Amino acid sequence: MDTQNLKAFLLVAEYGSFSLAAEKLHLTQPAVSKRVALLEEQLGASLFDRIGRNIGLTEAGRALLPHARAVQSELDAAQQSVRDLSGAVAGQLRLATSHHIGLHRLPPVLSAFSKAYSGVLIDIDFMDSEQAYERIMQGRAELAIVTLAPVREASVVTLPIWPDPLDFMVGIHHPLAQHTGLDLRALSEHPAILPGLNTYTGQIVARLFDSHHLGLQVSMATNYLETIRMMASVGLGWTVLPRSMLDETLVALQVGDTGIARTLGIVYHRGRSLSRAARAFIEVVQASA
Repeated sequence: MDTQNLKAFLLVAEYGSFSLAAEKLHLTQPAVSKRVALLEEQLGASLFDRIGRNIGLTEAGRALLPHARAVQSELDAAQQSVRDLSGAVAGQLRLATSHHIGLHRLPPVLSAFSKAYSGVLIDIDFMDSEQAYERIMQGRAELAIVTLAPVREASVVTLPIWPDPLDFMVGIHHPLAQHTGLDLRALSEHPAILPGLNTYTGQIVARLFDSHHLGLQVSMATNYLETIRMMASVGLGWTVLPRSMLDETLVALQVGDTGIARTLGIVYHRGRSLSRAARAFIEVVQASA
């Protein structure tokens, strides 16, 4: 079984797209389609259902997926072992991170790392922190730089890096902007624009209100903090955002003694032997903090 064909299968399964898989492999879409077709011919089974623009795994594809991941993991480990003998920090480093961290925290880290270790090819996937945790659990990323989960997972190593205090905020023309002192009950009576309650940040806010036996009027929810800031700035509701995102269009509210915060950091699977590139990246991140 050709390992390049397996890799093409894995990327199509991961992204649900032949074109995105082709981008990752630096190939044309027909070339990726041919690799998958060769694998299907060898196995004597269709691996993907192609219905319009939707790509989904067939029963055979779902059966192959965990074995293909195991093969790819072993190949990656073999390459790492050989590189480690030479002492070189090189090869590919696959990272998963959130859009917020990629925008506000990683640029100086990536700049310093690329200057120090030019032989490393960094492959970054942007997604919600919760999805990045899943990538780590499935072995599809070596490191994730994310909002750390409120409850730690035993199989994941967690390295806290950046404290990230959160503030209640409203647009400068919102009725609540004129109040010097508020409590959670007052906020519960107004519409809120929050990160989805399936996110770690959303869960922090929900637990705070639950602990005071108060409900939330969530009028809009999105996982993109930049979008939340924009909607709050035009007066559509109060919100909770990282303090670092406060600008001239928003007012930070003083809401009793309700200091809340999250922590940003690095996670990787406890059972994974990190490459030299991954260990070097961790050192650069910790030094930058």
